[in-house]
Amino acid sequence: MLPSIRSHAQYQSCVLEQLRTHYSGGILVLLAKDWTFIEKFWLADLSNTASVLSRQYAIRGIKATDSADLFRSYLLMLQVGCTSVTAWVDELRRVPLYAIISGFFPGHTPGVGTFYDFFARLWPSASPHLTGRIKPKRKKKPVKGKKGEKAPTTTPKKVERLVRRILIRRSAIISLPTDRLMALFRECFVQVSASLGILGDVSALSIAGDGTPIRTAAYPRSQRICDCRKQGKDSCACPRLYSQPDCDIGWDSHRNCHYFGYHLYRFTASDSRYDLPLYPRLCRASRHDSVSLVVSIREFEHDDPDWTWKRVLLDAAHDAMPFYRYFVSKDILAFIDLNKRHTGIKKYKDDITLSDQGTPICQKGLAMKNNGYDVKRGRRKYRCPLMKKGGCTCDTPCSDSAYGRCVYTYTHDNPRLFPPVARNSEAWNGTYKRRTSVERSNKREKIDYKLEAGRHRSTNMWLIRIFGIMMCQHLDAWHHEIEIDLKSTFLVA
Repeated sequence: MLPSIRSHAQYQSCVLEQLRTHYSGGILVLLAKDWTFIEKFWLADLSNTASVLSRQYAIRGIKATDSADLFRSYLLMLQVGCTSVTAWVDELRRVPLYAIISGFFPGHTPGVGTFYDFFARLWPSASPHLTGRIKPKRKKKPVKGKKGEKAPTTTPKKVERLVRRILIRRSAIISLPTDRLMALFRECFVQVSASLGILGDVSALSIAGDGTPIRTAAYPRSQRICDCRKQGKDSCACPRLYSQPDCDIGWDSHRNCHYFGYHLYRFTASDSRYDLPLYPRLCRASRHDSVSLVVSIREFEHDDPDWTWKRVLLDAAHDAMPFYRYFVSKDILAFIDLNKRHTGIKKYKDDITLSDQGTPICQKGLAMKNNGYDVKRGRRKYRCPLMKKGGCTCDTPCSDSAYGRCVYTYTHDNPRLFPPVARNSEAWNGTYKRRTSVERSNKREKIDYKLEAGRHRSTNMWLIRIFGIMMCQHLDAWHHEIEIDLKSTFLVA
């Protein structure tokens, strides 16, 4: 089939004409929320969809349904709250408004097969999964985490090896099944949001990263492909055929239980007042956040090479020394919460110890005063906490100097305990509080857009749903940012 290409202006003209034809006689009425949907997609230019998928269409034959219309219709399905493509096809036939907003003519809407043909063009791989369906029998459940904490990693030094690899090796161009989805998301949504200034300064980007569980089923489903049962062996370790080969069992720290499904790791623009997502990565449920971060960094930097990171905001699951050294080497300020498993009073040098926040403790057991950071030397200066204008008020001073005892901490020695921005300072707290932007974005996806309500068995459909919901978040931000009133301006009876 030949691709059908229509400009965004042509789409707008068609929508206006159809609205006047079907909704100006008084039989069909538009409500306030209907205008919200119309205005959102009036702003969204999806005409570039055909160029991204141009190689997926034949060079001869009949014209296919416009891919931008199918794409727009799927996003409208997510906006409306429908979770089934089959049910959505019935809605398009039942509600003329949904057909008009999608770009179709009422009474001439596509069927279920047309939508799934479009989904297949978004996924270049022959398999709907990332891995093969035949796998060894599932292992036991992973280690539980403490209440409210994520499960600890079971592969020591893995993060260090991965970080060393991305530092030494050059980033090679690797083709991924999500490339087309990412291209549409980046060109049609992220770059538009960046031009509107609602992502913050992309030349000094502040990024928050975190993972969230996606429950897809109650338990793994598999089918025997061996004849061990015929031989009288009820239990065997032979490979089995799995319906969801890319899923496994992970630990949900929020619900405090194990779950079967995926682990979704995402970056959001923490300076965005709309908590907009920038990049998703779908992994197995058992994958640790720290491992997902390493892979996500490389892919995100490859997709957006012109964007410069200034700050990265992460939770305690990413508290690993290789990350600190990596971000220092890239001149990125890392705001990472300390893991409670690795805190406590530590000896620093001479008679000085360190608190769990990296602050020097004097002989009297008092935290020394922060006296500023020297950017050129990469060191922070601490002074005696009992120094007053008249001199030292300590009964057992540890220095004969009238200036008092001074201690210097160097970021190069330990970037985890001695970051350029001191922990618990006003600058630190003012920046780190924006890390919750990724949590609010999770809430939008999982509660407002009912992410886990999708009843999919394939990874490609889960990724299409995830990308679609993230696109809807950008649509919502545009509608709030740009003032538009189609009801009074364009609709004329």
